[in-house]
Amino acid sequence: MHASAHPDAVEAAKAQPADSGSDTYKRTRHEALWMGIVLSLLAMLPAIVAWAPQMTDYPSHLAGYKVMLDHGHDPFLTRYFLFKWEWTGNLGAELLMVPLTPIMGLEAAGRFIVAAIPFLTGMAIMAVEWSLRKRIGVGAILAFAMIWSPSFLMGFLNYSLSVAFALFVLAAWVRLENWRWRWAVMIPASFVVWLCHVSGWGVMGVLVFGYEWSKRSNWRDWRPFLKPWPLIFPILPMLMGMGANSKVSYGRWGVLEYKWQILYRAMRSYDMNFDIASLCVVVAVIVAALAIRRFDGRVGWAALMLLILTLIVPRQIFGGDYADYRLSTAALLVACLAIDWPVPRWGLALAGLLFTTRIAVTTVVWYEDAQTARQLITAMDYVPEGSRVATAIAIPRRQWYFGPFEHFGSYAVVRRSSMENSNFALPDVHMLSMRETRYRFNDPTQRILYSDNQRIDLRKFKPARHADYLWYIGTKAPVAIPDGAYIVYATPNSFLARLPDSVDLANPDSGS
Repeated sequence: MHASAHPDAVEAAKAQPADSGSDTYKRTRHEALWMGIVLSLLAMLPAIVAWAPQMTDYPSHLAGYKVMLDHGHDPFLTRYFLFKWEWTGNLGAELLMVPLTPIMGLEAAGRFIVAAIPFLTGMAIMAVEWSLRKRIGVGAILAFAMIWSPSFLMGFLNYSLSVAFALFVLAAWVRLENWRWRWAVMIPASFVVWLCHVSGWGVMGVLVFGYEWSKRSNWRDWRPFLKPWPLIFPILPMLMGMGANSKVSYGRWGVLEYKWQILYRAMRSYDMNFDIASLCVVVAVIVAALAIRRFDGRVGWAALMLLILTLIVPRQIFGGDYADYRLSTAALLVACLAIDWPVPRWGLALAGLLFTTRIAVTTVVWYEDAQTARQLITAMDYVPEGSRVATAIAIPRRQWYFGPFEHFGSYAVVRRSSMENSNFALPDVHMLSMRETRYRFNDPTQRILYSDNQRIDLRKFKPARHADYLWYIGTKAPVAIPDGAYIVYATPNSFLARLPDSVDLANPDSGS
């Protein structure tokens, strides 16, 4: 693998800062800064045009923040939920919500965080590119297309935030290379990344190790294993079991098929043909850069390591799902940053076309889904405060795009302090859990997976036995609703039904 860290390139890189006072250098730096700001602002566009983020998991995260902040003050939330604070490597958005919510309100604060993550990621991409080469190349522009990754579209906010900070750490690691006190900056920085998400901390470690590995004098040089020592300290709270969950799983079946899927779905968003075509374009540019030896090993080794980790890391680790899928897009992003291929301005514009086209598609989809969501959320006007809501979400068994409504029922918690069944509320996995333990009333009980020829009969929907209202969302109409239920609000793709003879949670003999 070619590395720009070869001696001649290193000397050239060292010579650049010496000329940092020249007009050319200042102009290039000024252009790079504004290019980064403009592209990063453009990356925020979907979160700006939609009144609420249209991510799969987002409503349940928002409900978790609601319980986190109001538990002990809101009588209904205190009655229905338990919440236990833990210092763990998965707190990025949670910690930000604490100061932001009193200033902006809960929903606005959540939307602000979602908008900030792509902006920070874009600026981090530019920071890495500038730290390595003192210019902006085609690889960095291509990397912008990976900001709205499958992980981000699913709503993995903490992980996505941690990756942005991990890239900033790499940029700082390179810039502070000859400073004797670099370790004093890197130790707290490593804890910041780890607190955001443990997987982002792992990505950060791979990035820095890959950078040091590219500079080794020979294959037996052991210094790359020791130099990243300032980043290792978050292992201490993990060893002490702070918020740790030891569940590890590759899934129940089809591991090889699943691993292949997460590779070709590394740019999955809303259209299968467009996403795979985008992936082919990016991979073709990476392969071409490798072929003509314009691939920078200082980040290229990290890209290779992330690809290998994608294949060998279990799907579920530390209580989280898609631990390996998250890494596939990270590997692609880092591989783009490794492209060291000087091109004219029209080449940069051509690379930017992929990003702008993809961000335009995401923006349009989010705007349209947000209009549907505005109709759906009106159902909350018919739900009394503190009611118990059983949400049923009809989901096709096979679909490419990320459905934004799988956890939409959690808005019942956000808007009405309800007990609702789509929240991430598993003991020993999440800080949030259900106070009622005699039956399951959390994710994934809201999901109704169906095939094209399958009928949906809501009389068999178990969560409805323990609720005051049934909130159905799906494009496929059910053939029946629970006996005695009547619809109080409906849209073309949803309805809210009042349920009869609601179970009294205080009475164990009421049929629960």
